[in-house]
Amino acid sequence: MIIMGMDPGTATTGYGVVAFRVGELEPLAYGAIETPARLSLPQRLKEIFQQMHSLLELYHPDVVAVEELFFSRNTTTAFSVGQARGVLLLAAAQRGLKVVEYPPHQVKQAVTGQGRADKRQVAFMVRALLGLKEFPKPDDAADALAIAICHAHHHTSALRLARYDDLAGREDGLR
Repeated sequence: MIIMGMDPGTATTGYGVVAFRVGELEPLAYGAIETPARLSLPQRLKEIFQQMHSLLELYHPDVVAVEELFFSRNTTTAFSVGQARGVLLLAAAQRGLKVVEYPPHQVKQAVTGQGRADKRQVAFMVRALLGLKEFPKPDDAADALAIAICHAHHHTSALRLARYDDLAGREDGLR
């Protein structure tokens, strides 16, 4: 399965692509879609949309994992990030891709074991889990890889539960 993790933002949108086979993660690509500050918001969103289409065309992910919007004190930033997020969701939906969403604390928990880990801890663990020689840059790319890793962990857990339910059902004579 190819998982594309996305960390949305209007100035910088991080992406990370990993190949996942149960028990194994292989980094395929990571980086950022960056939009110049001189562009208007609609132009920035257009640029994000176009580059997202290019990434989807290049990597053919099976699923796109996106961080849920986290409202903090700055609602103006939250709204613009929400718009960038919407563009990513639209690009994935146009291709008929499955989209999954994870809250920031769940991503951090899956990667570091702590839901309140800081960016350095996340980057350190992403590097270790994927066997990267250096820390992913920019931070948004590390976050996007963490989101992809989170989905791989979630998917593995779901597979285990399904197998357990299947075995339990057979042993009880329910199937």
